[in-house]
Amino acid sequence: MRFDVITIFPELFAPHLLHGITRRAFESGQVDVKLWQLRDFADSTYRRIDDRPYGGGPGMVMLVEPLKKAYEAVLAARLNQPGPLIHFSPTGRRIDQALVREMACGPGAVLLCGRYEGIDQRFLDRHVDLELSLGDFVLSGGELPALALIDAVARLQPGVLGDAQSHQQDSFSDGLLDCAHFSRPEVLPGEETAPASIPSVLLSGHHADIARWRRAQSLMRTAELRPDLIASARLAGQLNAADEELLKQLGL
Repeated sequence: MRFDVITIFPELFAPHLLHGITRRAFESGQVDVKLWQLRDFADSTYRRIDDRPYGGGPGMVMLVEPLKKAYEAVLAARLNQPGPLIHFSPTGRRIDQALVREMACGPGAVLLCGRYEGIDQRFLDRHVDLELSLGDFVLSGGELPALALIDAVARLQPGVLGDAQSHQQDSFSDGLLDCAHFSRPEVLPGEETAPASIPSVLLSGHHADIARWRRAQSLMRTAELRPDLIASARLAGQLNAADEELLKQLGL
């Protein structure tokens, strides 16, 4: 899997790719990331890649020609590894776990990180296959969404996480939010006389009871924080009879 990133700030990517759990995906070659400095494809002496917008107004617009040359160079370098050209924009589809899982099984993509007021629409119309967004807010550029997408895809590659089942229990993996988690010590220092803060079922060693508790907690947390996900899970057939009974008790 290969990601080619077109950006004017390639230095933002190196620290992330060299650290953290997902570095295993890059070190093993499961995920390859190539960074392309857009200014290297500008004709002018000042390596200019933007200009004022037609019609006036604030901000600058990224020019077609440097983008086109950069994209052509990326396509030539990818050879037999085709992939969509993705542009990060507030107008795009919101990135979700379903999209990440789909991309994790694919060849990768070319990631276009815009800046300034935007990119000349003619380039977007002719070349971009998909526009993606982190959410309903505006960022200074596409680098952060690109990093987020690469990280989310890389962690789903085999062997990247210490436990192969880790990502299967993540939030959104089954349409719901994950349950709460606890670790040692059982009693925090200074709270010896306080009521136990760790649910007793987690200390029981009874795996079936623990699984039921976690599922119930996941449902309750989702119902409280993201009720929209409950509706989506119902439509997708991701809730069983026991889930529906619990939701009924919760008044949902």
